[in-house]
Amino acid sequence: MKTIRRLIYGEVLAAIALVALGFLALFFFFDLVDELQYLGKSNGINAGDIYQIRHALLYVGLLIPNHLYELLPISVLIGTIFVMARLAQSSEYTILRTSGLGPWRALKLLLALGALFVVFSFVVGDYVAPASERAAQLLKARYQSKITIGQTGAWLKEKQAYNTYVVNVKALTPDNEMQGVQVFEFNNKGLIVSTTQAPLATFAAGDAWQLHQATRAEFDVSGAPTAAKPQESARVNRAVLETFRWPTEISAEMVSVALLKPERMGTIDLFNYVRHLDANGQTAQRYEIEFWKKVFYPLSCLVMVILALPFAYLHFRSGGIAGYVFAGVMIGISFFLLNNVFGYIGNLRNWMPWLAAATPGLLYMAISLGAFGWLVLRR
Repeated sequence: MKTIRRLIYGEVLAAIALVALGFLALFFFFDLVDELQYLGKSNGINAGDIYQIRHALLYVGLLIPNHLYELLPISVLIGTIFVMARLAQSSEYTILRTSGLGPWRALKLLLALGALFVVFSFVVGDYVAPASERAAQLLKARYQSKITIGQTGAWLKEKQAYNTYVVNVKALTPDNEMQGVQVFEFNNKGLIVSTTQAPLATFAAGDAWQLHQATRAEFDVSGAPTAAKPQESARVNRAVLETFRWPTEISAEMVSVALLKPERMGTIDLFNYVRHLDANGQTAQRYEIEFWKKVFYPLSCLVMVILALPFAYLHFRSGGIAGYVFAGVMIGISFFLLNNVFGYIGNLRNWMPWLAAATPGLLYMAISLGAFGWLVLRR
């Protein structure tokens, strides 16, 4: 079994590496072509910060870990199908079967290899890809001056001991500073208590924001006119502060999640953000689906190796291997598309988040086990 394991693992790993390298080279080329339109441009603040070809190459290179995370299950499927079909075509797998490699041993062998890619996919998707994606966005923001999601920016909400705060952040700079910050404070009755606006804010130590050149308006409704005192009225106190410290538990990661794509964040960051939304009575359906997709997506590598195993039990003449590899490509693409489609459908139809994220993997697992049972056990 050690010899068989060494043979199959070596062939499969080499094939998967070759397929992944081909996909990454293709995406690298497409991303680089897309970045050519920004060459020679600056952010309008510092004339020396000009977007050059070396910056474009670095930016595209930083996107590779995220592409690898997305393409790894497809690469595992195509590489494993290619090796299994080639072994069957050359009758090597028939010799391995007569040497004691039964169906369940072969399944166990490939599952162990799939578990290795599950761990690798989790590490890349949870640690390497989010860090490189953030570095890429900050690099590009240096030459485009900011990161934003549109005209209104990102909206966040936080409930504190006595009051509720609604925060708007227009953009995030490459130096991790927030631009166009507005803080609206409401009391328990839903009445506005104060508004604070600042062109620039930074993350301070001790769970707080430091707002610079802040304009603060406090609404005093204690003197509102009543039947007994009709002459009294509400007052608005305005002040311009050099700095204003606002205690909050909204972290830099939460602002990044609101401004950037949630699928590019780590599992722990998404989990903390979902808890924050739930605690403040906000809809977290989209982020819950992305969280469960981050949990289940690495496990799809196990589904892919199971789906590839029946190809070793097919009998075909020379020249037929290309058709089976093409079928593997189509299956991998369909899984990738179905995984995204179920995320959108689950969000629109308000499905249970874990069900929307796990359905594609469960569906392909059933198909792969059915094919394995029909081709291997019955034939």
